[in-house]
Amino acid sequence: MIDSPAAVPHWLTLLLAAACGLIVANIYYAQPLIGPISAELGLSPGAAGLIVTMTQIGYGIGLLLVVPLADLIENRLLVLCVTALAGLGVVLAALSGSALPFLLASLMIGLGSVAVQILVPYAAHMAPEAMRGRVVGNVMSGLMLGIMLARPVASFVTGLSSWHAVFVLSAALMLALGVVLRLALPVRRPHSGMGYGALLHSMGRLAVTLPPLRRRALYHAGLFGAFSLFWTAVPLRLAGEFHLSQTGIALFALAGVAGVISAPIAGRVADRGWVRPATAAALLLGMASFLLTLPAPAGSTLALVLLVLAGIALDFAVSANVVLGQRVIFGLGAELRGRLNGLYMATFFLGGAVGSALGGWSFAAGGWFLTAMCGLALPALSLAYFATERR
Repeated sequence: MIDSPAAVPHWLTLLLAAACGLIVANIYYAQPLIGPISAELGLSPGAAGLIVTMTQIGYGIGLLLVVPLADLIENRLLVLCVTALAGLGVVLAALSGSALPFLLASLMIGLGSVAVQILVPYAAHMAPEAMRGRVVGNVMSGLMLGIMLARPVASFVTGLSSWHAVFVLSAALMLALGVVLRLALPVRRPHSGMGYGALLHSMGRLAVTLPPLRRRALYHAGLFGAFSLFWTAVPLRLAGEFHLSQTGIALFALAGVAGVISAPIAGRVADRGWVRPATAAALLLGMASFLLTLPAPAGSTLALVLLVLAGIALDFAVSANVVLGQRVIFGLGAELRGRLNGLYMATFFLGGAVGSALGGWSFAAGGWFLTAMCGLALPALSLAYFATERR
């Protein structure tokens, strides 16, 4: 049972990182598979976006209504129950032969995948203050790796078999992961004496009365919005301007994995007290990544190389900034971490949804130049707000 934190075993940090990566990948498997899934299930092109939207809705609901339970319910039990819900969702998705069951399964997958946002503050509880940023950064590197690998893995598996195989594979992984987590995770019982209704009611008060929470959430909302915009529009550009196949787009997405290394680096930087300059650097790097895509002639090899470098730089900035924010908010109170993380994630997840919508619209309306300008503007807004923060 977790009481006073001591040094966290390295194997446990690796397990939590792997668990976060495997669980969060469930949210992203369907994104590159919208075409084959909608064709088989009979969804019209106009309704195909619901495949992703239902997962996002489920995840958003879970952030606000399930993640705060980490301040109320024994954490290992909560993680196992929520992960089991994600596992049931991927089983139903694999077995679906029509649109409605698949969309309901997508909602369930999103809701169950918030287990990762219970595991991250759980890791923070285990770590002593002096190394909390490092532990959270290491765990977040696993989560970010899961996000970035999910799309290319789904494309490759579908190319070898079918989209059903992706969800069958995930169901097997969720079952095995549940067994391992049950055996390996220490028990952690929160000390909150409030009920669930009071817990939810307190979240509004936390959002209003804790400026660091509000600031860190909005800083990252702009940067994550730019990230979502980039990865929404880039496949369209790769297919149209560069004529890449689904496999080629999957290989391009693998380049972004290099950005994952920034999460543990950011954790160590935060532990040294350098959160402020590191935040400025992450926001500036996010802006620079879009400028990097503009100089080369359209369709040239140089343009493709610069696009790859931009993807790596943007992923690096996003991975670093999310860890910097968590290092700050997890220091606001151990008994609040579940609610703080839910509010933090829900806020910038909304920014990501805005970015996704903006990415599709901007590319259709003005091509890559307009997309890059919109992508540049989002972290620029965060940087302008950051400049008003008192030292």
